[in-house]
Amino acid sequence: MVSVDPNSSDFAYDSKIEGNIIFTRVDAAINWMRKNSLWPMPMGLACCAIELMATASSRFDISRFGAEVMRFSPRQADVMIVAGTVTYKMALAVKRIWDQMPEPKWCIAMGACASSGGMYRSYATLQGIDRLIPVDVYISGCPPRPEALIEGLMKLQKKIEEEQSAKGLKSDPEEEKVRGLSI
Repeated sequence: MVSVDPNSSDFAYDSKIEGNIIFTRVDAAINWMRKNSLWPMPMGLACCAIELMATASSRFDISRFGAEVMRFSPRQADVMIVAGTVTYKMALAVKRIWDQMPEPKWCIAMGACASSGGMYRSYATLQGIDRLIPVDVYISGCPPRPEALIEGLMKLQKKIEEEQSAKGLKSDPEEEKVRGLSI
């Protein structure tokens, strides 16, 4: 039987490799990449689009959140920001663009009109984009300030961070109806 002294250098902790090893879960690494590289598809349909454009200016700097790459191609975007009044005439185009976006994808309803139809209670206005596509974050206001959009992006990032990667691929339509957050 060999006796080994636990204080010997064979069992000593090697502090030189302490900063070179990272332990994480695959889900956590994938979600970290997703939340810090959101590529928005701006659907600027009314006055809220001006506030959406202002968010990309140097004063508010949406690039701090990894969302400065506005994509006007649905196949390159993963977050649709619906900003403004959605009419029934425009609703099918918004739905077609949403369907062309690859999974996983998220939606932000920006402003009172996108969230609930706003002040327009008419036959021509869709009473909330959530009747057409699932919404993850609602941003209130008419029009909402750029700070509100930034807060909505941070809430979306938190939501993405908590997802499981396999669960991030949404398939259950009933689950999609109840997943919205509100600011």
